[in-house]
Amino acid sequence: MSEPVDSSRNGLQRRTLIQGGAGLAGILASGMAPFVHAQEKIVLRYLGTAVNQDKAIAEKFKADTGIEIQYVAVTTDDVTKRAVTAPNSFDLIDTEFFSLKKIVPTGNLKGIDSKRVKNADKITSLFTKGEVAGKKVGDQGTAPVKVIYLEGEKSKVFAKSATQFMSLIPTTYNADTLGIRPDLIKRPITSWAELLNPEFKGKAAILNIPSIGIMDAAMVVEAKGIHKYKDKGNMTKAEIDLTIKTLIEAKKAGQFRALWKDFNESVNLMASGEVVIQSMWSPAVTAVRSKGIDCTFQPLKEGYRAWASGFGLPATLSGKKLDGAYEFINWFLDGWAGAYLNRQGYYSAVLETAKTKMEAYEWAYWMEGKAAAQDIKSPQGDVIAKAGSVRDGGSYEARMGGIACWNAVMDENEYMVRKWNEFVAA
Repeated sequence: MSEPVDSSRNGLQRRTLIQGGAGLAGILASGMAPFVHAQEKIVLRYLGTAVNQDKAIAEKFKADTGIEIQYVAVTTDDVTKRAVTAPNSFDLIDTEFFSLKKIVPTGNLKGIDSKRVKNADKITSLFTKGEVAGKKVGDQGTAPVKVIYLEGEKSKVFAKSATQFMSLIPTTYNADTLGIRPDLIKRPITSWAELLNPEFKGKAAILNIPSIGIMDAAMVVEAKGIHKYKDKGNMTKAEIDLTIKTLIEAKKAGQFRALWKDFNESVNLMASGEVVIQSMWSPAVTAVRSKGIDCTFQPLKEGYRAWASGFGLPATLSGKKLDGAYEFINWFLDGWAGAYLNRQGYYSAVLETAKTKMEAYEWAYWMEGKAAAQDIKSPQGDVIAKAGSVRDGGSYEARMGGIACWNAVMDENEYMVRKWNEFVAA
């Protein structure tokens, strides 16, 4: 993979300049080199959740560029609060697309100039067009295509069509479904309705993050034929009432073993067998499997609930730090990080470059839905799928092409959270 070239600097390779390596030493008088090198020491404060803040990514980026990443880990809600109230407390934000409706109107995010992003035109069409393999996917909730473009660098509103300026550059995304223990259930599971099937009384669990949990509940309500939503990601008060009533009735009947908030909690519930069906995230299923326990991320006929995160830049970022942030974005889309994320069961923004950093058998398993030609390992080297096994949900096109709705923040969010809390307390 060739280095990104900055044409504004007589075609000198940006990465060589930032590293202050041998190429730079040859260009500058030796007496100047230490001064320039010292000037180039950049530390980027990276605000996000711990889930997306991977030590290996920071270490590899520093080794490649000399730029240091300083992780600032907070909860999903606190990422949004910081962006709204303390935009000078970070240099790079990794936030979910659904939070943009709260952040962008404040003017605290800078439109990312796609002309400075080498692989911007290769970002998957899921984000830029709302399509997978030329077909439109479900856009209920906050589909990224609705919020990825801004009218300008300092815009406080989203653009209706593609522009030069982007709100976020996608980092990780996936489409979620139910996790099951097939060894304990012993029959096919094909519908979201099964989460509330009395057969699994006391052995079901749902995610206790209101804005996401209620979407899972809505998938169940629709699957059971109770109600058809106009937009599951933006319910009316009457729809919120109906959805919560359904959950409370199930809870009072003893359906739920747990309402989980934490990734590790979901893993432990499933690994112990206390729960056999629940809201689950793909990497959590992978974690259960790495313990040698049968666990499936189950494709369902009604489709998936999707989510996506991305990098944003604070409006006040300038100078060397801004250059460093663009350097990180370019590096992130250049393949190594994408391959690293793909091996964890996430998907990367630019599939083409990630493919060049993966073995053919890995790509075939993770992205094409083909049987593993040999054991599949996590980035840490743990075997997470045996030779011959097939990825749950199949290919990228099958999984991401099967999206029913996206994580969202509703217009009636405060009311929804109040009602959700009634469910938790019931």
